[in-house]
Amino acid sequence: MAPPLLTLQDIHLTFGGTPLLTGAEFSVQPFDRLCLVGRNGSGKSTLLKIAAGLVEPDDGKRFFQPGTTVRYMAQEPDFSAFETTLECVMAQMDPDSGDHRPLRLLEQFALTGTENPAKLSGGELRRVALASVLAPEPDILLLDEPTNHLDLPAIQWLEKAIKGLRSAVVLISHDRRFLENLTKRTIWIDRGKTRQMDKGFAHFESWRDELLEQEELEAHKLDRKIVREEHWLRYGVTARRKRNVKRLGDLHKLRSKKIEVGASQNKVKSTVQMTSNEAGASGKLVAEAKHVNKAFGDIIIARDFSTKILRGDRLGIIGANGAGKTTLLNMLMGSEKPDSGELRTGTNLEIVTLDQRRESLDPDVSLRECLTGGGSDMIPTANGKKHVVGYMKDFLFAPEQAGTPIRELSGGERGRLMLARALSQPSNLLVLDEPTNDLDLETLDLLQELLAGYSGTILLISHDRDFLDRSVTSVIHAEGDGLWIEYAGGFSDMASQQQEKSDNPVKTKKSKSIPAANHAQKEKPSKMSFKETHALKTLPEKMTRLEAAIVTFKKALSDPALFNSDADRYNKTAANLAKAERDFAKSEERWLELEMIREEIEANGH
Repeated sequence: MAPPLLTLQDIHLTFGGTPLLTGAEFSVQPFDRLCLVGRNGSGKSTLLKIAAGLVEPDDGKRFFQPGTTVRYMAQEPDFSAFETTLECVMAQMDPDSGDHRPLRLLEQFALTGTENPAKLSGGELRRVALASVLAPEPDILLLDEPTNHLDLPAIQWLEKAIKGLRSAVVLISHDRRFLENLTKRTIWIDRGKTRQMDKGFAHFESWRDELLEQEELEAHKLDRKIVREEHWLRYGVTARRKRNVKRLGDLHKLRSKKIEVGASQNKVKSTVQMTSNEAGASGKLVAEAKHVNKAFGDIIIARDFSTKILRGDRLGIIGANGAGKTTLLNMLMGSEKPDSGELRTGTNLEIVTLDQRRESLDPDVSLRECLTGGGSDMIPTANGKKHVVGYMKDFLFAPEQAGTPIRELSGGERGRLMLARALSQPSNLLVLDEPTNDLDLETLDLLQELLAGYSGTILLISHDRDFLDRSVTSVIHAEGDGLWIEYAGGFSDMASQQQEKSDNPVKTKKSKSIPAANHAQKEKPSKMSFKETHALKTLPEKMTRLEAAIVTFKKALSDPALFNSDADRYNKTAANLAKAERDFAKSEERWLELEMIREEIEANGH
């Protein structure tokens, strides 16, 4: 085996008196594909900077093979010293390199090389940064959250580009699908140390859970051993004093170890406590669009767009940057007027919105003021009012951060703050615009669990494929030129339907837009649409799964001791049962409707 290109050994680093890294280490082999994972604040980005030579550790060794080239992409790249995007990329190249590859990469990211970096959006700056580190084709490529602010086409292009590189790659990312598709090794930073698994991220969570379960078992064994020793000291034979003194010393050591293990377990178990403050139910209809058209000059946002959103729906909106996802969402919510067509919203809507740019956060106010609005220190939650400091702790903020200005918070902390503020407000409709930005994987898991138990309606814009698969029941996808198509299921379902459609193309005649008033007189369909055919085929299986889930939930709720032993689990199970029953009724109603359409078409001889 070839020697490692990079080796970090026994790395220690302390920030502000608090140890961050206490013996972290890993190595990078030629052509490696590994990821660094861990909680926000665990030291992932710092360890990557140490690997890049940008941060000096307090102790430990860093070794590069002579001649090894390294390129590092930060979460927030700074290009203020450059006048054009081409200059940004050329600064990373060897002096005798031409500009052919930099220009080609910039073009892949829809840039020309002449743009002024000071006038670019966050997503465009991220594309420039990626072109800057990809163009030199280094031996080691260090990427910190490369998919942040990228749209789905760019993420998928980046995956292919990385797969084709000869560089070793070290990744930090919250995008599960991105990590699963690219990585072969996983480095978990946990309580200052690193643990390694010689498998990709797809195997990480089960491996991590096994390690934590083993820790709990060891802690339990330690508890039992301490009890035995204490019992011996109190009631055992006291024949030899020396033996007793040694055994007493051993007991003190066991107790000290117990304290260390307990502190370590408390640290790893600290997690965000998320509950939503749900309002009363909205009307059955949440929003409806009929033959809506919208354009800004020559840019067509929506062309003859129609959809109906009902209470309890979980709808994802997907498309490239600039396709008009946020505009479409605003039209559905009634805050943006269409050029033509009909839009209406339902009744009794209590809407809470999470915007992707954190624009509603005033950088000059404190964390406490942001959560309370400057009023009472008590915050309403689903379980009653809670003091702001206690509520902050639920979202992993320390009490001493209450007076911290928002401008001093990290990206992950601002993301958690947005969630904390949104979830404290009563709602029956959650509108989430890129909620996964800057959140760690554990917080994403908890957000997904909250959305799964949320009884209201969810509208979600996201480029995170795994998050979409776990959170939505249908997606509306921008197909280009103002055309939006709705697909049943999550992102993976949409991709398979699109693939099936491309493998079995159906020839259709192009039709001109028909005024909304004439649609009531349209002819009966001669065939079922692809979407209807797919739904008719998949709904029975979905109803079977829902029936099985309903039986499971009812069986759990039938246990009379459940509520007294675990009230939170009881309430969550009851909510899941109610949702499963609603989804089953809705699926059954749709299946019957489609069966009637199919029978009518067959009866007409089509």
